[in-house]
Amino acid sequence: MAGSDERMQVDDPARIRALAHPIRLALLEMLGDVVDATATECAEQVGESVASASFHLRQLEKYGYIERAEPRGREKPWRLVARQWGAAPAPENADSMASVLGLAGLVVDREHARLRGYFDAVGRDTAEHEWAGSSMVGTSSFWATRDELAALGEQIVALVEPFTGRIGDPSLRPEGARLVRMFATLNAEPGSVPTGAPGAAPDATDTDEADTDERTTDETGAQS
Repeated sequence: MAGSDERMQVDDPARIRALAHPIRLALLEMLGDVVDATATECAEQVGESVASASFHLRQLEKYGYIERAEPRGREKPWRLVARQWGAAPAPENADSMASVLGLAGLVVDREHARLRGYFDAVGRDTAEHEWAGSSMVGTSSFWATRDELAALGEQIVALVEPFTGRIGDPSLRPEGARLVRMFATLNAEPGSVPTGAPGAAPDATDTDEADTDERTTDETGAQS
């Protein structure tokens, strides 16, 4: 049985800091792509020694991210406890916020390196060009309340949920399907003044054609 499809939400600083290591993030990502894997299989995929992979797998088990799967004869593979997880700061705990920011920075660095590798691969391999046309890199700016921002994040997570079962059950994958990565960020712009607060810019709705605060990019990332 694969890990649960329920989302694991973490706000404990110690558990969050346990993830802030590139090898552990690589192991979680690798285990997210399979039903289960042994320490040897994990080591091969992340480019580490078996001893190193085993140590980090035990740490992930200690902090509740992975568990032992059903044995394969003498082999004892690992699997995710939950296939979706998120780290969120506890508002009353400054240490929790610092831990989340540290982890988030590491994730951004990893995704930046992965995306640069993807761009390089597409540039070298013309066979990838057709798939690249279905990919996108985009940015957008808009005004939203804190609750609306949180709800939008939940909607993005929900968009991916119909595809999560295909990791554990290959029979659910349509012909021609490939493994896809998604990296998305949503954040309020620091220093921007909330609507209605003292010093906020006046609304532009009294003009015939109000300027828009929204900027979008096309699929190549060019500003439109």
